[in-house]
Amino acid sequence: KQVAILDLSYFITFGAELAVKSMLPLFFLDTFAEVTPVTAGLLASGFAFTNLIARPGGGWLSDRIGRKKSLSILITGLLLGFLLLSQIDSGWPVLLAMAATMVCSCFVQGGAGAVFATVPLIKRRLTGQISGMVGAYGNAGAVIFLTVLTFVDASTFFLVIAASAALVLAAVQFLNEPKGHIAEVDEDGRVQLIEVG
Repeated sequence: KQVAILDLSYFITFGAELAVKSMLPLFFLDTFAEVTPVTAGLLASGFAFTNLIARPGGGWLSDRIGRKKSLSILITGLLLGFLLLSQIDSGWPVLLAMAATMVCSCFVQGGAGAVFATVPLIKRRLTGQISGMVGAYGNAGAVIFLTVLTFVDASTFFLVIAASAALVLAAVQFLNEPKGHIAEVDEDGRVQLIEVG
């Protein structure tokens, strides 16, 4: 159950990140008549740039206030961010649209960092396997969201991500956050207590 919740959380965070990075330059180009292809690429790069601060920030927040609480806050912000992006049209100032994408990105990237703050606490000796599975769900999310984009307009695409985030937010409420110590049995049979609080 714990791994499945983390899979879904990375599906929505990293999956949305990859999908939006792929479509955002064309979104700016199609939405704003005054934007050139080069400018559209530069405007869209703001979404990726926030990764430098937001992803480690999500891990830091998770360490400070707890895994479940931080994931809940960040996925709620992601949900609200994509609802906001779904409202962008040609009447918006271009810089305001770029700022909205960057704010949304902070929650998306921070959520991805918070997911991986939790991965090692599930079962330490399986951390590599769990990390690989969680990472794969992020890529699967991108493929699914981009497939959806082939059938709908950008506004609906953002709404689909927001609706998916609502479902994942509900799932995160069932995350059992380890507290105090977790017990692990070494290969030689010794039991170790690992502090997680």
